Amino acid sequence: MKCWFITVLMVVPLFLPGAIAFENDAPLDDPVLESRARDLARQIRCLVCQNESIFDSDADLAKDLRQIVRERIILGESDLAVTDYLVARYGDFVLLKPPIKPKTYLLWFGPALIMLFAGIGVVRFLKRTGAKGRHPEALSTSERKRVEHLISGEEVD
Repeated sequence: MKCWFITVLMVVPLFLPGAIAFENDAPLDDPVLESRARDLARQIRCLVCQNESIFDSDADLAKDLRQIVRERIILGESDLAVTDYLVARYGDFVLLKPPIKPKTYLLWFGPALIMLFAGIGVVRFLKRTGAKGRHPEALSTSERKRVEHLISGEEVD
């Protein structure tokens, strides 16, 4: 029973549609144009997966974007015109390497600012809590006498 279940789990994914991302698309007849389409697909972000290019993604939107790229290339548009079309439609976020301009400062510098503020917060926290733990206050003379009496075993008032 256990072997049968494992076999089914291994065989079923083979029959699922869309198991292979870019290779599942209909390639262009011209190898030069197909190479351009693949290169562009590696530069465009999948808006569903967000950390993958549309070349690597198997999401339906990525398939649609790959098809748009191929259609625009067939129409004779340059790579820049194709990316400009996608940016106009989806914004700079569609590019895996968006240009540095005021609209994209947050994309480029946001993570560094977050890390900077987190570092400052950690340093301030450690300074505040570390100072109390490292330097205990000195005992007053009455406290010192009480400790000496407790150590010697004498009773204290």
